[in-house]
Amino acid sequence: MQPLLVVMGVTGSGKSTVGSLLAAELGVPFADADDLHSDANVRKMAAGHPLTDEDRWPWLERVGEALREHESSGLVMACSALKRAYREAILAVEPRTEFILLDGARELLEQRLAARHGHFMPQSLLDSQLETLEPIERDEPGITVPIDRAPREIADDIRSKLASL
Repeated sequence: MQPLLVVMGVTGSGKSTVGSLLAAELGVPFADADDLHSDANVRKMAAGHPLTDEDRWPWLERVGEALREHESSGLVMACSALKRAYREAILAVEPRTEFILLDGARELLEQRLAARHGHFMPQSLLDSQLETLEPIERDEPGITVPIDRAPREIADDIRSKLASL
């Protein structure tokens, strides 16, 4: 059975970088949930406005559908999935999904965002995302990994932890 993984966390945590490395190591496709946002959502975030839950529900359903469409091939999806309710919305569409929370100190996240160029998510939304983030609970299908290492080391750590589940 191929993995269906959501690499999650706040902006700057390395979801896309680590997720693409992990997908390559696992031999499965990689996708970024940001690509599934509506144009209206992208415009809103680019203007520095946080999305509301109402903005997110259709997007989260599209994320779950993308995972479900890859049941046979497997998929690693980068997706913020900050609230438990968001993860539950994804699980409602694709119950085999497992979540990987990339967790890091605010200072590290700020450094990464300051070095990032050409991304629609402005650094100013980090506060909003940190306030919104609900860590993975014991009864949820997922793990938490620290991001204070090189992306390859983080991906290797994830593979090791997944293998021991």
